[in-house]
Amino acid sequence: MAIYAIIMFLGAALLAGFGVEIYRGRTELIHDYHQKNVTDKSAYGKSFGRALLVMSLGPLLSGVTALFGTSPPLLIASIALLFAGLIIGTVLLVSTQKKYNKGIF
Repeated sequence: MAIYAIIMFLGAALLAGFGVEIYRGRTELIHDYHQKNVTDKSAYGKSFGRALLVMSLGPLLSGVTALFGTSPPLLIASIALLFAGLIIGTVLLVSTQKKYNKGIF
């Protein structure tokens, strides 16, 4: 499970890194297509960055849980945390897109 944990930590670090950069105002990291109707880029970047930071919690918590062992309840908890974080983060990203871009696409 150590390799799984390392992969999860790297994924979480990547998501968190992009989240922090976008939160600080580097909205050019988001494809132009997803920003075509955005008028308040600062608020959009902060909201999008927060969503990515929340999304990065899923892999982080999943990796930490995986380090505790390989028993079936821990494996289920690890996968559940991964999916929960990704689903919550995706919901936040979609709501950000609807609010600031007037639609998902």
